[in-house]
Amino acid sequence: MNAWKTLEQNGTESEILKGLIDEADAVVVGIGAGMSAADGFTYIGDRFKNNFPDFIEKYNWLDMLQASLFKFPTLEEYWAFQSRFIVLNYLEQPAGEAYIALKEMIENKPYHVITTNADNAFYAADYNMDKVLYYQGEYVRMQCSDFCHDETYRDDELMRKMAAEQDGMEIPSELIPYCPKCGAPMEKNKRTAEKGMVEDAKFNAQRDDYNAFLKEHSKGKVMYLEIGVGHTTPQFIKHPFWRQTRQNENALFVTMNQKTYRIPEAIKSQTVFLTEDIGETILNAHKK
Repeated sequence: MNAWKTLEQNGTESEILKGLIDEADAVVVGIGAGMSAADGFTYIGDRFKNNFPDFIEKYNWLDMLQASLFKFPTLEEYWAFQSRFIVLNYLEQPAGEAYIALKEMIENKPYHVITTNADNAFYAADYNMDKVLYYQGEYVRMQCSDFCHDETYRDDELMRKMAAEQDGMEIPSELIPYCPKCGAPMEKNKRTAEKGMVEDAKFNAQRDDYNAFLKEHSKGKVMYLEIGVGHTTPQFIKHPFWRQTRQNENALFVTMNQKTYRIPEAIKSQTVFLTEDIGETILNAHKK
């Protein structure tokens, strides 16, 4: 194994992060909900309570994740919640400082990003979107609920109209979007354990580009940087990163998370834990 010189130093977590990025031949970044939360885009607390007080009162929800998976009794209520959710978490979500700082640290390296988030964070921070794979879909896009064809749709004006023109937690029935092919109701383009999601041509091209990058950079000092990834869907980022690290003796798996998850014995010597605040660590690393 080629030694990573940064790990020979007794640096702070931000110094280690900056040093490893600079030293890497290539960086593969996996981003989960913890990254957006570090920039203040949380699904709990005041951000949730201030935007959905009526839904919380009716259903006693604990957070936006629980709410987003709820089986609504009517399409009018489904789109009343989803339109508000999409305006908040996509159309009007500002750029995050940590996202911008991370972009500026990696943009001159060979890099690619995979995320299980579905918000606008990478667009808002002006990433090169040819290097970002949204594996779980994007909140702002719609798909046929019957999966009758592999195409997704975006209508920002409709989303804003549904969010603005609702009464009693329902949108006007005439605003409900229907599939232009089969007439089934449309739904948010977000992968679920039950149904998966519609994977359109754009998604398939993004996935092909990501897999090509992994193949091209399967050797050498590759940094698999996992940021704010939990264990809800480990099959998309966590487990592949472990496998890719194990297959390359010169690779490092670097995980930024205040929670500790079990690491396979085979890659413990190739793993770096950064457990301090994600946002502060990235912003401080950016200043180095």
